[in-house]
Formats: sequence, C-alpha cells, structure tokens
Amino acid sequence: MSPTLRTLAPAKRVLVLGRGAAGKSTTARALAEVTGLPLLELDQHFWVDGARPLRGEEWISVQERLASCDRWVMDGDLGPYDVPGPRLRRADTVVVLDLPLARCAWRAARRSRERADFWWWVITWRRLSRPRVMDAITVHAPRAQVHLLRSPAQVRRFLAAASTDAR
Repeated sequence: MSPTLRTLAPAKRVLVLGRGAAGKSTTARALAEVTGLPLLELDQHFWVDGARPLRGEEWISVQERLASCDRWVMDGDLGPYDVPGPRLRRADTVVVLDLPLARCAWRAARRSRERADFWWWVITWRRLSRPRVMDAITVHAPRAQVHLLRSPAQVRRFLAAASTDAR
C-alpha cells in the first residue's frame, strides 16, 4: 500500500473508504474534480428518509447497479451496515482514510449530532472495522491499487499527485 498516487492516472473506478468523519466525501469530491471521473455519493443511495439504512439485499442490488458504470469515484464506508463487496469487486483503486480518532471525533462533533451507533463505529473503527475493510479489499479487490492514508498531509499529497497526473 502506497501513500503516493503516481499510478492513479489510469484509474477508472476509485473507492474511498474510512472511519466516520475521516474526510471520505471531501476526498472523493476532490478526486472527481481533478480526474474528471463522475462522483457517486453512497449516502444519497443508502439512507432512506435520511435516517434508516436500506436492507441488506436491496443495498447489494443498489451497489451492483452503481458499480456497473465504467467510470466513477465512490465515497462511503457505512460502518456496521456496510456490505462493500459489490463495489470493491469493480474498483481498480481503493483509498483508505485511516486518520486518527481525535481528528475524526472533532470533525464529527463539529458537523452535526450523530447517533450512538455512529459514535461506536468511529471509536472502534481502527480496532474492529479497519481489519474487516482490509480483509474485504484482499478478498474482493485483490488486483486493486490500495492507498492507505494516515494523515491530512498524506491526503493533501495524494490529491496533489492526482491533480498532477490528471494533467
């Protein structure tokens, strides 16, 4: 796993994963802008009426439809509700934002009131969710290029390299 982005230029399907409030949506928007890839925001497709998650089979079907497109940047890690296999199988590049808990908790507290299950996911992400995410990448996206970014500085360098590569 590389914190550099030198080989993103040929990427067609980029998936951005990570802890809640790690900056997945912001990173995905920036990648879409510099690469010209269409942005697919998973939260818009997953949450019914803004608060209730789609059921498992329905969520899998929605992901398969979204991931079937030839080109995209997709953001989203839906924590305990997530079934990432359908989009991982189509991704050629996976960006995992593994920013520190304190930074993510501060961002989450600033942006909105969150449910208890969200906070549990944020707090336990590195210990419980990250191993599952990395295992899912290994199983469903063994040929994808994986970028594990652990600091805002690495994210900035990654985006700068993507912008340079896109030119």
